[in-house]
Amino acid sequence: MLINQLILKVPIFSGLDETQVSFILSKMNKKEYLKGDIILMEDEVGDTFFIIMEGSVKVTKDSEDGREVILAVLSNGNFFGEISLLDGKTRSANAISLEKTKLMILKRHDFLNLIKEFPQISISLLSELANRIRKTDAQVENLAFSDAEKRVGISILSISEQLGVIKNGSVHIPKLPFQQDIANMAGTTRETVSRMLKILEKKKLIIRNSHKLSFVDYTKFKNYFL
Repeated sequence: MLINQLILKVPIFSGLDETQVSFILSKMNKKEYLKGDIILMEDEVGDTFFIIMEGSVKVTKDSEDGREVILAVLSNGNFFGEISLLDGKTRSANAISLEKTKLMILKRHDFLNLIKEFPQISISLLSELANRIRKTDAQVENLAFSDAEKRVGISILSISEQLGVIKNGSVHIPKLPFQQDIANMAGTTRETVSRMLKILEKKKLIIRNSHKLSFVDYTKFKNYFL
C-alpha cells in the first residue's frame, strides 16, 4: 500500500485530500525500531508525534512497585505522543515496540503548524482523543470490577481491536503478545493467563497455534466477557 494511502487511514488525517497528505508527508521522517526497542519513556521531554505505519507498539506505565502496566496496544494507522505536543509537558507513558516497527515522525513545531494550516485536523484529533477516553473509562471499569480470569478475556478483546484481522469471516490475532504482556495488561500473572487460554480453548471459544489466536465465534466470545 502506498504511504499516502496509509496516512489517509490515520483517523486525524482521513478527511484530507492527496495534496494535503503529500504536504504533511514532506514534514515527516521515517524511523524503524526492532522488537523490544524503547521508543519513548515516561517523564522524558517530548517533542515528537508518531504514526505507526507497520508493526505494533505497547503503551505502558511503571507501577509504584516497579511492575509494568500495559495501558494499550497500538497497530497500523494509530498514533501516539500527541499529549506532550499539545501541552508541552513530559511524556505521560512509555512506548515500546512489540515487533519490528516502522514509524513516521513529526516534530512538535511542524505538528502545531499543521493544526493551524488545516483546522479540520484539530476537530478530528479532539474526536479521537474523546473516543480514547471513553474506551479507557470502559476498560478501567471492566478491569476494576472483574475477577482475574475475566480481566484476561477483556484484555484479549482489547488486543483484538488493534491487532485483529478478519479473514474468511472470522477474527484472528496473527501475532498475539506474549502471555506476560497480556498479564501486565490484565493486572494478573502469566500463570493465570496461561490457565485462562487453556480454559477458553476447552470451551471452544478460541483456537491457538503458536502466537496466532483465532476466535471460533467472535460475537460469542465478546458476549461471554462483556
